[in-house]
Amino acid sequence: MLIGAPCENYPDENRVAMTPQSAQQLAKIGYEAVVESGAGDSAGFSDVEFEEAGARVVASAEELWRDADIVIKVRPPEESELALLRENQILIGFLDPARNPAALEAAAGSGASVIAMEMVPRISRAQKMDALSSMANIAGYRSVIEAGSNFGRFFTGQVTAAGKVSPATVLVIGAGVAGLAAIGAAQALGAVVRAFDVRAEVAEQIESLGAEFLMLDFEEDASGEGGYAAPSSPEFREKQLELFRKHAPEVDVVITTALIPGRDAPELWLDDMVRSMKPGSVVVDLAAEQGGNCTLTVPGEKIVTDNRVTVIGYTDFPSRMASQASSLYATNIFHMIDDMTPENDGVIQLDMEDDVIRNATVAHERNVTYPPPKLVDKSVAAGPAPKIGSSLTHEQRVQEAAAAEVQAIRRTGYWQLALLIAGGFLMFVLGLYAPPSFMQHFIVFALACFVGYQVIWNVNHALHTPLMAITNAISGIIILGALLQLNTGNWLVTGLAAVSVLIAAINIVGGFLVTRRMLNMFQRS
Repeated sequence: MLIGAPCENYPDENRVAMTPQSAQQLAKIGYEAVVESGAGDSAGFSDVEFEEAGARVVASAEELWRDADIVIKVRPPEESELALLRENQILIGFLDPARNPAALEAAAGSGASVIAMEMVPRISRAQKMDALSSMANIAGYRSVIEAGSNFGRFFTGQVTAAGKVSPATVLVIGAGVAGLAAIGAAQALGAVVRAFDVRAEVAEQIESLGAEFLMLDFEEDASGEGGYAAPSSPEFREKQLELFRKHAPEVDVVITTALIPGRDAPELWLDDMVRSMKPGSVVVDLAAEQGGNCTLTVPGEKIVTDNRVTVIGYTDFPSRMASQASSLYATNIFHMIDDMTPENDGVIQLDMEDDVIRNATVAHERNVTYPPPKLVDKSVAAGPAPKIGSSLTHEQRVQEAAAAEVQAIRRTGYWQLALLIAGGFLMFVLGLYAPPSFMQHFIVFALACFVGYQVIWNVNHALHTPLMAITNAISGIIILGALLQLNTGNWLVTGLAAVSVLIAAINIVGGFLVTRRMLNMFQRS
């Protein structure tokens, strides 16, 4: 099948849905790539590079849409592009289905199947296809760069012969993917970073990046579906705005990222907060495309208020890093297509029983299939499923979860008791018939397995990866077993036991040293 990437017609859009590298990856699973001439120029990918990667370059969009079985795009298709869709063709890209019902109807009427990349569910196995997170990561990083270029001072504090420079104070509102990327970038530039999110569970992520989490003294469960925040109650919102008003005169840069897909952006940074900010301060609104979190935001523009506060409402942050954004997005597209090509034969299979494919498909077989059915991530779900129509309070849900955890612990205890009884019975039977020498070695082996497992495996996984936990558990078994064999009196057994202890100890110590180096990468010096 032929996969084509046309030029993006959206104003100031510099990204492209295919790169030379992704064209080569697609060729390995049986697809032929075709690109409209000039599609990658703004992202730094020339037609020559595409041809060298094995892609075919065509002169016009009409030719590409006519020949391609699968068309991949970045921005939602325009009316002229929707008119080019044909029966059994597949379109993949950002569609904004919640706000584009007419486009969905037109696409469904053409007989084409449409996959919206923003509808990829946020579950474990779909992370490699999560284009929203990829673009949000770039937007968060770029927002700090834009803020720095419009902020008239250093981000980091300095002590020089000319005097002392205080570090900039940055407030990030919203700690999703974009917010965390902004926190990391601002922290790396030396700023003092504060962050707020309505979901209390993200506090640990914020603090792990070295930022201060602004705690709001108000009880409300603000966790929504798909990892996003839920809309706040009026009472919660008032407390939230009160907190922002308190910090507005102190901060130099505000980066707002609060956004729920398919909804207008909530207004969180109001006129009076902007007026109370210091002259020269900067507000970067990453939600500008959906109305903006700041009431003064002008989508697509940068304005300066009367008190000299710069409000940036650009809607193309990922496009301002077009090469990087295109590479990440093209990789997300490749993984999506790879997932739909189980035989690696260049033939796509739209499996509507697959949770990821069904969730992302918004038009199929002349029907609009948006919104998708509710999805539960079985790979990360914990505890019993919530009851349909349940109106439990947050405290009741916590109590139910605690009760379920107690039941799980009890079940585990019953299994352990059953295994212990079975093991004891096995030892009794072996003791009746096995020679004493065998029993001695067998008991050593059993104790080494049990004690080694308990000592090493129960180390918190935050201190080492699960894979390292398994290898260290095995090494612990080897060490304990070998220690019990050191005094056997046989020089050969003693020598082999000593070598076993040495090698296993090197494995354990080396593993933890590597982990320590990995952790040091995320600590500020």
